[in-house]
Amino acid sequence: MDSLAEHMNVGTEWLIDARGCKAERLADLDRLRRLCERLIRELELKVIGEGQWHQFDGPGGVTGLYLLTESHLACHTYPELGLATFNLYCCRPRSRWPWETRLQEALGATGVIVKFITRRADDESAAPAGDAAAAREVANS
Repeated sequence: MDSLAEHMNVGTEWLIDARGCKAERLADLDRLRRLCERLIRELELKVIGEGQWHQFDGPGGVTGLYLLTESHLACHTYPELGLATFNLYCCRPRSRWPWETRLQEALGATGVIVKFITRRADDESAAPAGDAAAAREVANS
């Protein structure tokens, strides 16, 4: 590879865990759809087609997925655990979204953990999973 490609940032992956959420909000498909669409709008992401959603039976949670020109956004909720997880992968730089504030407002989250990994074109710079240099963690409890 040439030196430019060797150091090229090919994306940022955000991994979010929202804990202590209200069970009824985690089972509310419309609420989760509005939250994800707000994120998409505020980060000026471009959706390909329509978002896909599934509501699980009983007091189950929801799963949502958006295919983006920038990559993807996924959401999974677990009302029985008070947990919502999100995965946003963007191949172009974006501002940091205020995950803590938005998830507290929409889901009643009492704690939000935000991790992000910068993806690079060169394999040598990829750190093994769990390496502190590969991911930063911000906890709000």
